[in-house]
Parts: sequence; structure tokens; C-alpha cells
Amino acid sequence: MAGEIPDLNAQERTGTGKGAARQARRDGMVPGIVFGGDTDPLPINLPFNELLKRLKAGRFKATLFNLKVDGHEDVRVICRDVQRDVVKDLPTHVDFMRLRRTSKINLYIPVEFLNEEAAPGIKKGGVLTVVRPEVELVVTAGDIPEKLTVDLTGLEIGDTVTISNITLPEGSKPTIDRDFVIANVSAPSGLRAAGDDEDEEQAADEVPATEQAED
Repeated sequence: MAGEIPDLNAQERTGTGKGAARQARRDGMVPGIVFGGDTDPLPINLPFNELLKRLKAGRFKATLFNLKVDGHEDVRVICRDVQRDVVKDLPTHVDFMRLRRTSKINLYIPVEFLNEEAAPGIKKGGVLTVVRPEVELVVTAGDIPEKLTVDLTGLEIGDTVTISNITLPEGSKPTIDRDFVIANVSAPSGLRAAGDDEDEEQAADEVPATEQAED
């Protein structure tokens, strides 16, 4: 099931060149360009405040957007470059690439954990440690999963969930080519500390074989 794709509103920029770009910035807009696909490049302007908010939220270049421009059909795009002012580090120009529904892209997909109440290790006081709350996948633009789910049923203290334990949507795969850890159920900190102390006491009580031989 495809997840909700956020809208990105823009205006068509009637002029081109440095003059039109400077005017856009004076009007509180950030100039940009949409390229790719079977149509001509489309010069656009984006509201500065909205763009800055999305940039600060992170993952801007790894997010698929539904670009809405008056007078044009909505199109799915992904950011390919953000040019910034060298002094103020504020966006001055943005490049977007159009995507077909069959295009393959890299996106971060959130992970949801289910059935904590059915995990014996958590019932005993174990702690669910989430190593990766989201996973970068290669997905098809027309079939983006909303989330990945992990069933915690039956997990004991010390058990680990890796990417191979998750059923991935058809046509998608991780960008990392190994069986990496998503989460684990670890012992409570108090129990871990007590276990460490017991190990140290046991080690102190043990007499090395060389000392026994000397006696």
C-alpha cells in the first residue's frame, strides 16, 4: 500500500535567467527547476518559508513529493540538488526530477513495532531497544509502502530483530546489502549491572592454575 505523499506547492516562474531568479527571491520565493520525463523543464518558484521548514525537518532529498503547480498536472518529484548561499546557508535554488510510477528511488520508510504485550522478554522487564526506527529502501515510485511492521510476539530477553525478519513490500529491497539489526530486547539496566558484578566476583574468587601449581 502506498503511503501518503506530501504535497509541495509551487508557482510557475514566467521569466528565466538571473533577473527572474533575483526577483523571485525579493518576493520571498526560491527559484527552482523541474526536469526529466518526456516534457520540457519547468521553471518554478517555491515559498521560502515553506521550503525552509521542510529542509529543517530533514530527509528533504529522500522524500517523494507530489508537486502542485497551477495550470499543470500534479507530478511526483524528488529533489536532486539544493543550492545555498555560501554565507547565510539559506536555499537559493532547488532542482527537482520528475518520476514515472515505475521509477526506482531510495526512500526512508518508518518501522512500526507491534504486540509488545505478547513478548515474554518485555513482560519480564526487558527493554525494547530500537536501533533503526526507519530503514532506507529502494522502492518503486508508484508503490511506496507507508511503513514496515515488526511483530514482537514471542521475543525473549536477548533476542534480536534483523531486516531478514521483516516481510518487505514486493519490488523493494534495502540499500544495505547485509542482514542488519532493527531492534533487540535487552535486559533491564539493573539486571545487567548485577550480572556484571557477579561476573567480577566470580573472576576474583577463581585462583589461576599457575598459582595453584605454586602452592
